[in-house]
This record gives sequence, C-alpha cells and structure tokens, in this order.
Amino acid sequence: MTPSAILITILGYFSLLMLISWRTGRDDSNEVFFIGAKTSPWYVVAFGMIGASLSGVTFISVPGWVGGSQFAYFQVVLGYLVGYWVVALVLLPVYYRQNVTSIYQYLETRFGWMSYKTGAFYFFISRVLGAAFRLFLVALVLQQFVFSALGVSFEWTVVISILLIWVYTYRGGIKTIVWTDTLQTGFMIAAVVLAIGLILKEMNWSFAALLTSESFEQYNQILVLDQWQAKSYFWKSFIGGAFITICMTGLDQDMMQKNLSCRNLKEAQKNMLSFSVVLTLVTFIFMILGALLFMYAGANHIEIPLMDGKPKTDLLFPEIALNSGLGPVLGIVFLLGLIAAAYSSADSALTALTTSFCIDFLSLNQKAEKLQKTIRKQVHIGMSVLLILVIIAYKYILSSNVIDSLLTVAGYTYGPLLGLFAFGILTTHQVKDRYVFWVSLASVVLITFIGQIDPKYFGGYVIGYELLPLNGIITFLGLWLIRKKH
Repeated sequence: MTPSAILITILGYFSLLMLISWRTGRDDSNEVFFIGAKTSPWYVVAFGMIGASLSGVTFISVPGWVGGSQFAYFQVVLGYLVGYWVVALVLLPVYYRQNVTSIYQYLETRFGWMSYKTGAFYFFISRVLGAAFRLFLVALVLQQFVFSALGVSFEWTVVISILLIWVYTYRGGIKTIVWTDTLQTGFMIAAVVLAIGLILKEMNWSFAALLTSESFEQYNQILVLDQWQAKSYFWKSFIGGAFITICMTGLDQDMMQKNLSCRNLKEAQKNMLSFSVVLTLVTFIFMILGALLFMYAGANHIEIPLMDGKPKTDLLFPEIALNSGLGPVLGIVFLLGLIAAAYSSADSALTALTTSFCIDFLSLNQKAEKLQKTIRKQVHIGMSVLLILVIIAYKYILSSNVIDSLLTVAGYTYGPLLGLFAFGILTTHQVKDRYVFWVSLASVVLITFIGQIDPKYFGGYVIGYELLPLNGIITFLGLWLIRKKH
C-alpha cells in the first residue's frame, strides 16, 4: 500500500470515531466523563474491554513473539483467566459496596490519606508507562510504513496520534470510550480473522491443514514444564499472569472505570467473567496468526524488518500486511485492526489518567462546581502532553520485545498496589498511615535489586513475571510491620 492510501484509511477511520464522539459527548458533565452516568450496558462494556486489554501491543507484539518463544505466552494468558475471576468475585464487590469513582478511594477509607495517595501514585506511574508502551509500538509502525515516506518525523507522528485521541475523548470521556472500544474491538478481531484467511488462501491451505502441518508444530508448544529455571517455566508464567491481571485490571483505574460505569454489581461481574473467556480465545487466535506469519515469511524468503540495524519481530506482521504483495484488502484490514487495537487502549488510558489526577490528586469534587469542568479539561490536555513525552523517550531506551517489556515493568510498578489492596482485604489490621508510602518505596527498591541479580547466583534460575507477586508480598510484609497494635 502507498503511504497516501494508508493515510486516507486512517482519516476515514477517525471520521467514524468522531461521529460516535459527537453522538455520545453531547452531555459533557463530569459524571458522564468519569463514570458514564452508570448507564453502560454490561455486554457492550465486556466486548469493548477485549480491545482495551489486547491493545496494539498484542496485535503486533504477540504474533511477533511466537518466532522466539512459540506459544509459551499462552501460559501467562491462562493465568490471566484466573485473575479475572478474582477481580470479578473479590474486588468488584468492594468497589460497588463503597460506591467509589476512583478505586483508590477505598484505600483512604480503609487506611487513610497517605495510603490513598500512595495507591493513586503507583497507578499513575503504571498507567503512564503502560499506555506509552502501547502507543509507542503503533507510532513506530505508522512511522516506518507511512510518515517516513511523507517526510514526517517520529516525534510529529506521536503528536498527531495523541491529538486525534484527545479530540474524540475530550467531551464524552468514558461514555464515548465504552462505544468506541466496542467498534474498535470488532475491527481488531475482524482484522486477525481476515488476515489468517487471506494468508491461508495465498498458501493454498485450509485452517485445518495449518493446524495439522509439520511447520505449525515448530511453533505451537505451549507448556514449558522441564525447565524450572527458565523465565518461561509454566508455574512462573501462570502465577505471574494471574497477578498481572489482578493488578493491571482489578487494581487499575483504567480498566475498572469501565466496570464502574455498569448499572450494578451483578452486570459488572457478568461483564468481567464473559470478557475473560472471550479474551483467552482471541489471544490464542493471535498466536495462531503469529505462527502463520513466520511460516509464510519462511516460505517466501521475507526477512524480519530491521530497526536500528537489528531484527525487530514486532514489525513482521505490518511488513507482510503492507509490503508483501498480498493485495490492498489485507493492508486495509491490518491498518484498521492496528489502529483499533492501539486506540481502544490509549483512549481509555488517557481518560483514566485524567480521572485519577482530578479525583485523587486535585480533589476535584471539593472544588467550586463552576471550576470542575474547566480543571478536568485542562488536566486532559496535560495528560496528553505527558504521554507524548514518554512515548518519544521510549524510542531511545527500549530494546526488547514490547509486550515483554510491558509485563516486566508491571512487576515493579503494580507490586505496591497489590500489597496494599491485599492487606486491606485479607486482614482486619489498621496501619500507621504516614509510613505507607515509604514501605511501598522500599519494596520497589528491593525488588529492583532482586530483579537485577545475575541468574548465576540463583543456580541459573531466571526471575520472570513472578516478580510482581513477590513485590506484593514484600509490600504486604512491610505493612504488617507498621500495623497498629490492638
């Protein structure tokens, strides 16, 4: 596809998003922006959350990861499934019972002001880094295949991307996002299914023939049970995946904000449980696509695209979709899926960051009513600028696969949240609130030190995603030490 054709496709897609924004954003009150006035149908939220959870990282990075790790990532996904049930049955009842707008308000009720601010702080850091990870990958693809040919720098590619998101979310907030996420999830799933179908047609294979082929067997190993020292060992991946979901969904204002927009607890739980099953199946389809991409590339002598002189498997899917001669249909489908996957995650992140900063740091509900909407809109702009700066910084510091980097960073930033909420829910103890932030900071410093230890000192054992629960345990123990004696 030519850069101009790609650009026309992007503009057409955003025109559709703007139409939805116009229809849903006519009431731009703070209640609508933050929690959708609690009128969102649970099934719409559930379907839209698939796109928000998978994001552009999954759309590109999971298929690209198959070449090096086969289907081992599915071990993490099985852990996700367990984590979603914990969120539905343990955390959602807590949030609905307390009728919170920001889920970190629970920590203030349970422990005090410092605990509340500590939880909000770690969410803020986690979501800024996570949203930037997701948008960085998409901006990278758009830069390589579109804007470079038009003479536009990477920095301006990022600015344009964030500006488009800001435009269609600045009025309706979460109410708009619930519906745009639904559209974007549909595009993303359709893109993966059509991509598989079009590549299979080119290879003269049926789907059944793909799954039973010897070539597919080179990529489809899921369980890693005989290498307990390896990062991809089953129990490390499974347990890490469960805790990643508990933290990145259940303790994350971004994901919970959609659930809190449902009419009641029962509908929010229906949303979470049905979403978890569909998400697991969709992720498996992504991995099948990954195997197919590497098989097709091998059969047609397509090289892995280079980035800074090094092979970048994250770029294999866009390379095949846009430059392999498979026709404009695959290119258009890929672009729609990529943009849908990226912005269904990024738009909700921008709204959640705005919500958290307004409620948790600025105490917006205590301001004069006539100022509240103005402050919210100013913060919305500020969060957009912050994301731009972090994404541009990633260009110069990231070197590994993006989804692996995303999950690794989660181990450092979400651990204190896990420890705080676990201590609040699983114990009846009160803590010395003024020391909570310092306990969480000590946990992050300690876990950073542990994460950097050379595996040879552990007998070759490589620390993986279990870093997150370990971080949570350390925070939990620190809170135990500062508990108030009865």
